[in-house]
Amino acid sequence: MKALMIQGAGSNVGKSMLVAGLCRAARLRGLSVAPFKPQNMSNNAAVTVDGGEIGRAQALQAMACGLEPVVDMNPILLKPESETGSQVIVQGKRRATVKARDYAALKPSLMAPVLESFARLKAAHDLVIVEGAGSPAEVNLRAGDIANMGFACAADVPVVLAGDIDRGGVIAQIVGTQAVLDAADRAQIAGFLINKFRGDPRLFDEGYRMIETRTGWRGFGVLPWFAEAGRLPAEDALDLPNASGGSGLRVVCLGLSRIANFDDLDPLMQEPHVSLSILRAGQPLPGDTDLVIIPGSKSTRGDLAFLRAQGWEVDLQAHVRRGGRILGICGGYQMLGRVVHDPHGLEGPAGSDPGLGFLDIETVMVEDKRLTRVEALHAPTGCGFSGYEIHIGRSDGPDRARPFAMIASVPEGAISPDGRIMGSYLHGMFGEDGFRAAWLGTLGARSGNIAHGALVEATLDALAAHLEAHLDVDGLLGLAR
Repeated sequence: MKALMIQGAGSNVGKSMLVAGLCRAARLRGLSVAPFKPQNMSNNAAVTVDGGEIGRAQALQAMACGLEPVVDMNPILLKPESETGSQVIVQGKRRATVKARDYAALKPSLMAPVLESFARLKAAHDLVIVEGAGSPAEVNLRAGDIANMGFACAADVPVVLAGDIDRGGVIAQIVGTQAVLDAADRAQIAGFLINKFRGDPRLFDEGYRMIETRTGWRGFGVLPWFAEAGRLPAEDALDLPNASGGSGLRVVCLGLSRIANFDDLDPLMQEPHVSLSILRAGQPLPGDTDLVIIPGSKSTRGDLAFLRAQGWEVDLQAHVRRGGRILGICGGYQMLGRVVHDPHGLEGPAGSDPGLGFLDIETVMVEDKRLTRVEALHAPTGCGFSGYEIHIGRSDGPDRARPFAMIASVPEGAISPDGRIMGSYLHGMFGEDGFRAAWLGTLGARSGNIAHGALVEATLDALAAHLEAHLDVDGLLGLAR
């Protein structure tokens, strides 16, 4: 049972995509392969088949492997709630909320569950492909590290270092990383590769040889920019495109400061008859908007304050007066109500804040986090869909008499009396092609009959083929031990 780890010479160098592509390439070779990321930081989470939550990137990598996601694939997940604090998820369950400066004290206790989860995956599969976090060059964080070299050395997993040439300085990224690592960590690195090259890769031949000479590490190739990457779920909200290429129904999603589970938007982004854009901080809501989506948030009250600071509350009031529609998903649903209570301070300071008042509901944050996959029926159309819940709030009020959906005869969500304001806790609904088409029909729009799941699968196949064409994939997989 073998393993290989991809680490980055910096953040956002494409580690998640590389691991997904290698997982699919290994699967196509007939191997039983699984992804693993010891520690992730993301508010884009997936509910696993065993009832926990992991980073969305690991759920995508599981799909590349032909597996259902399980909590062992990402045993430590940090979900930022503020600029200085994060919720700590251990093997799928919330353990604590800590300040960044206090996390270092917690880390030593987390290596045990990390190694435990890794051992289970390694015992169950031919190969485990591991993704690092950030960069091992951050040697100031090396003590107690569980994400990069600390894990690689503890589990004796060989490492390949990926550099991002698109941002420039890739020679310094890789050579500099070697320069700051201690001897034991350097010995764990078996080679490097270059990612995100635009143009003719042969133009980098001299730079590539220079890295080989200066580091003594084996090079595994230069990977050109993968243009289809936008069809795969993004892990970081900063990677979301500002607008889709469609035209027709004008949909605007509010770019909240703690936006969560934003892959809800991906299927709509692919629809040719939907123009979907992300409203960034400081931008006004366009007057010709047909539908506003208020997405999930890791900090509902915090993002309510952020929304108001952008002037969006006034814009939303004008939008509703013009006859526009609003869909709130999870945290966005909570914001649409009259008030949000957090008596225990689960997402920040204890207290209550007035909501936007577009739905007659009231939300209370409770410690019991709801993590579940569901099969639901859209109440207005009767169309079925799959989705998942991942939230700590409970909402109730008169508008719940008009549910958004039914789950085993239990009402879910709420719709305003005029039908133009909708709220639901259910994520992932637009991934269901039939439901997406029916829902767009209620808005006077039509679907382009996009088979979203098949599109993601085809993109993973194309990614694997892209790696095979430009990297020494046989050599990479041959490093695993």
